[in-house]
Amino acid sequence: MTRTRVEDCTCAGQYTFTSESVTEGHPDKVCDYIADSILDAYLQRDPKSRVACEVLCKENLVVVAGEITSSGQVDHEAVARQAILEIGYTDPSVPFSADGVEVKQFVSKQSAEIAQGVNLDSNLEHEQGAGDQGIMFGYATDETPELMPLPILLAHRLSRGLAEDRRNGTCPWLRPDGKTQVSVLYEENNPIAVTDAIVSPQHSSSVSRETIIAYVAESLAPRALGGWFSKKIRFHVNPTGSFVLGGPSADAGVTGRKIIVDTYGGAGRHGGGAFSGKDPSKVDRSGAYFCRFIARQLIKQKLARRAEIQISYAIGEAQPLSVRVDTFGTGDPAEAVEYVKSMDFRPAQIIDRFKLLRPIYRQTTNYGHFGKPGLPWEE
Repeated sequence: MTRTRVEDCTCAGQYTFTSESVTEGHPDKVCDYIADSILDAYLQRDPKSRVACEVLCKENLVVVAGEITSSGQVDHEAVARQAILEIGYTDPSVPFSADGVEVKQFVSKQSAEIAQGVNLDSNLEHEQGAGDQGIMFGYATDETPELMPLPILLAHRLSRGLAEDRRNGTCPWLRPDGKTQVSVLYEENNPIAVTDAIVSPQHSSSVSRETIIAYVAESLAPRALGGWFSKKIRFHVNPTGSFVLGGPSADAGVTGRKIIVDTYGGAGRHGGGAFSGKDPSKVDRSGAYFCRFIARQLIKQKLARRAEIQISYAIGEAQPLSVRVDTFGTGDPAEAVEYVKSMDFRPAQIIDRFKLLRPIYRQTTNYGHFGKPGLPWEE
């Protein structure tokens, strides 16, 4: 029996950290993408829409549920089918396909009691209050140019590479579902090597496992890992032997079940609130985006090499209950605190600063909400 190596990073100079990613065809990500597509459709018609959309997918069934208040009209079924089509589930021979699914809807309006705390004209303090209570975190590190932890960044690159090779026809045997995982060896909190990578792509029944292994080791990994690629990496390709049955045809998917994939791969903490399907009045989303922005600024201004921001809100109140900054001993904590104190954490100001009442959320769904160019909190 092979013994698993166990490390204590509190006393050892070296340790290994691992993060995972999934492709857009993963059942949970299918649900996230449908939810964000519905959100964008509403914001396109009415920027003041209040959307809290949840989706469940299994076999030929798509369930859309939640609370939506908007002056715009959206055909949820049409949006869901288009999202599934864009992901790539088009094969009519399997239960889950864009044309073959049945869409059930359980959608009501937002609670008036929540709205009276969020809306400016009914809020007791005459400010836009937080859409819910909760805690949010933002994290940044200088270990990559994207200011993201290396393990999640590389895992996303592998997953995105699978999707790109499927879409451009390089590997016609690839299918939409897939998962990746990357383990990085650190020394004194600095990444020094990739030790292991798991790549599990869904594939057609006609391709051999040897072909898939060769594709990962000789084509996908060198491109996706770049300078971190090494022939010493232990690759684990579809460890069960095959991955033909995948997507919602095989497994159930639910919105908001990949929150660690969406953020920092476990390197930074998470408050527990999912992002997808929520308009920016929900501080689970806008607050986490703002915390990421501030953490990035602390790194860019060389006030720290690693930084984590935590905020907490009470529903209906504009000012946060608490704000905490941690630079992990890598900078001047007093200067970092002074910088964070200068930030305005009120939801309306966050929304205005990043222009969040725009249909920009479909581009956030896959391969992380952070570390990607073109997003306002990453500028």
